Amino acid sequence: MSPDAACFTSRHDMPGLFDSSLRAMRRDRAYRVGPETFLHDRAFADIMDRLDLVDRQFDRVLLSGVLNPEWRARLANRAAHVETIDPSPMLEKASSGEVASEDTLDVEPGSFDLVVSLGTLDTIEALPEALARLRFALREGGLLIGAMSGGDSLPLLRACMAQADAATGHGAPHVHPRIDPASLTQLLTNAGLAMPVVDVDAVTVRYSSFERLIGDLRAMGATNILSERPRKPLHRAALAAAKAHFAKQAASDGKSEERFDILHFMGWAPPLAQNGN
Repeated sequence: MSPDAACFTSRHDMPGLFDSSLRAMRRDRAYRVGPETFLHDRAFADIMDRLDLVDRQFDRVLLSGVLNPEWRARLANRAAHVETIDPSPMLEKASSGEVASEDTLDVEPGSFDLVVSLGTLDTIEALPEALARLRFALREGGLLIGAMSGGDSLPLLRACMAQADAATGHGAPHVHPRIDPASLTQLLTNAGLAMPVVDVDAVTVRYSSFERLIGDLRAMGATNILSERPRKPLHRAALAAAKAHFAKQAASDGKSEERFDILHFMGWAPPLAQNGN
């Protein structure tokens, strides 16, 4: 362990919001069935467009989150050396990287001049710690850029699950909480990143059935991993209520709209003089 890693307080021996073991298992399952990456590929393409506006060649890059192993090769066109991490052993094997999570990342300070985080921070147990560790990994003047789910994502699914709970008279946590852009901006600042920017790419996807929506989420590794999640499948009446609400929202072509908010973010590791050193 690097000597400065002691500045981070470990919280991983205590029960938390997310089941971190299940997080890795769900991403493994997504890889086995064939991951659905259309939202993640959209976010990665946007990140690459933003990097094209940065007038510099990067030396060492860390890519966190590799639902699509091809991303590493594309980043290699912009950098001399690319390393990858992911909670999923299967995804990391496919991308020749290491199994790790941002909130337990242990690297030497100033190891990278670019860190790209894609699609994993929304299910991290300790987001402030994760951002601090990513900042810790950057050289002075280095760039953190990434994308994560947040904002008003999955309003239709949330409404469907509320109807399911109403049908059984028992509430349960079905959908992950989401961070809003202002809160994420503040966390980037708190992590020591300069000039933080957060903006939202609101994506509407039209689904022919409730099952198709759940199937996509499963193939993204994005189904429920809350520690307090229900351990049994939905009761028949609850599932029927969820499907009925989904169908009620359908347009004339029989398809219902779901919304995914992709939060794009970036921030710079300031020069030492700006850190007061």
